[in-house]
Amino acid sequence: MAKTADILENFGQRVRSLRTAKGWSQEDFAHECQLDRTYMGGIERGERNVALRNIERIANALGISIAELMKGL
Repeated sequence: MAKTADILENFGQRVRSLRTAKGWSQEDFAHECQLDRTYMGGIERGERNVALRNIERIANALGISIAELMKGL
């Protein structure tokens, strides 16, 4: 189970880093992704196992490819 938690935490940290680099609040970013703010918070804390469609939404909102979003995980 620890392996799963690691990738979720790493993904959440990556999303948070990219979001803050753009200067977006969590609420503004969630709106851009068309996701709920509390769901986005769960992603960033590594508490959510994100669906592929939502990964695509996050990447699109950031203006990057899914591959770039996953870089370093």
